[in-house]
Formats: sequence, structure tokens, C-alpha cells
Amino acid sequence: MVRPIMKDTAFLAQKAEKAGPEDVSVADDLLETLQAHADGCVGMAANMIGVNKRIIAFENDGDYMVMFNPEIVKKSGPYQTEEGCLSLTGRRRTKRYQSIKVQYQNRDFALRFKTFTGWTAQIIQHEIDHCEGIVI
Repeated sequence: MVRPIMKDTAFLAQKAEKAGPEDVSVADDLLETLQAHADGCVGMAANMIGVNKRIIAFENDGDYMVMFNPEIVKKSGPYQTEEGCLSLTGRRRTKRYQSIKVQYQNRDFALRFKTFTGWTAQIIQHEIDHCEGIVI
């Protein structure tokens, strides 16, 4: 189900709770909402659709990927950039890393590790910030 985009910065500033198997339907809604906004959005966190859980969805080389409980465990190559967000107006400067290693759970809640670089790494960092209550 495509859900409305959350714009309440007080809600978005809350740290997300750990996701569990009962939250798979939230991930489905998140993915559908992201795909509905594909013309202007490449990633979303669950709090952007009003659910305060650690779930992100993002475009990854033409496909979509969902992560439950993602955490960055390694990062390198810091740089400054500007980003926008569907939940906010305008663009903001932020620090990102060229390469990140992410620990996450897949749809079956099996633990996975994956390294991302470039644009995909930037998207993931933005969405994990959402999970941490960091509003860019």
C-alpha cells in the first residue's frame, strides 16, 4: 500500500525501534511507496511513512533493496555533499563516506554484510540517518 509521506520533524527526529518479522508488511508498504515516488526519490526509511522501525528501502543499480536493522560497521573516504528529502523542503549540506560496509538483516532476518560505494552508499547513509533520528 502506498502511504503518505511523513513531514512531522518531531516524529522524524525519533530514533527508530528494531524491526522484527512482524514488520515485513511495513517493508512492503515502504517499497511500494518508494516505487510510487521513483521520479524524485531513490530511498526511504520506514519513519518517512509514519512507522518508527529500522527498515530502509532504496534503489540499487536498477533494482530495489530492503534492509531490516541496518548499521554501518565500516566507512572510508569522507566528503561533503548536498541532499534533499521528500520529508523536508530544500537541500542541506552533509558529510558522507565514499565506501561503507553495512550489517543488516534480509527479509528472512538472516544477518548479512555488504559493502557499498558511491551513489548507493550515499543513499544508504541518508536512510540510516533517518533510522537514527537525524533529519538532513
